[in-house]
Amino acid sequence: MNESVTRTLSGIVYIILLIASTLYSEISFLVLFGLFMLLSVLEFCNLVSFNKLHALLLAALFIIYTLFAKNNLGNNITINLATLIISVTLILDLFKNGASGQRNDTAKAVLLIGYVILPFVLLAKYPFKGAEYNPYLIIGAFIIIWTNDTFAYIIGKTMGRTKLFERISPKKTIEGFLGGLIFALIGSYILSIFYNFQSAAVWMGAGTILVIFGTLGDLVESKFKRVAGVKDSGNIMPGHGGILDRLDSIIFAIPFLFLYYQIINYVS
Repeated sequence: MNESVTRTLSGIVYIILLIASTLYSEISFLVLFGLFMLLSVLEFCNLVSFNKLHALLLAALFIIYTLFAKNNLGNNITINLATLIISVTLILDLFKNGASGQRNDTAKAVLLIGYVILPFVLLAKYPFKGAEYNPYLIIGAFIIIWTNDTFAYIIGKTMGRTKLFERISPKKTIEGFLGGLIFALIGSYILSIFYNFQSAAVWMGAGTILVIFGTLGDLVESKFKRVAGVKDSGNIMPGHGGILDRLDSIIFAIPFLFLYYQIINYVS
C-alpha cells in the first residue's frame, strides 16, 4: 500500500478512536489515555534505555494515585509544579550543544515521571471541573493542535525560508510556526462559537499556549530521538511512528495549559 495512503488511514483511525472514546464516557476516556500512557512509557524507555519493568511499576503507581487521590487544588498544584520543573529543565536543555550527557537510572526515572507520566495524570484531570466531566475541553485542545500541525506543515513547505531550530529539527521554519499559530488562533475562535462554555479570549489563550509549548514539546522529543539515533519513538502507527510521536505536543503543553486554567478558575 502507498505510504501516504497508509499514513492517512492510520491517522483517521487514531482520530476516530480518540474522539469516540473521549465523547462516549469518562471511563472510556480514562481507559484510552491510560493505554496511551503505558505505550508512551515503553517508547520512552527505548529512547533512554531505561528498565521497562521499573517504568511500568512507576506508571501503575501513578495510575492508582490518579484513580483514588482526591482531586483537590493542593494535589493538582503539586503535580503541576513538579511537571513544570521538568518541562523547564528540558526547554533549557534544548539550547545546550550536543548530547545531554550520560544519565543514570535515577535521572531517567525522574525524566520518565516528569516528562511522560505526570503529564498524562494532568491530561486525565484536565477535562474535570470538580466531579463534572467536559470532553469538549480535550477535543478542543486536540483540534487546536491538529490545526497548528496541519498549517505549520503547509505554510512551512510552501513559504518556509527561516529555520526555527535547525540543530534539532531541520524542517521546522519560523514561517511555518507563525502560520500554524495564526490558524490555530482562528480555530480557537471558531471553537468558542460551538463550545461557548468559555469565552473566545480563554479559548485563544489556550490555543497560544498549546502552539508555543506544543512546538517546544516536539523539539524536546526530537532531541531525545536524535540522541537515541532513531527516527520515531515507535512503530505502532504506520506512517506516523509511535504514540509518543503523536502526543509529544500535548503532553509537553499540558502542565502550562493546566496552570492557565487553574489561574482562570482561581481568579473567577
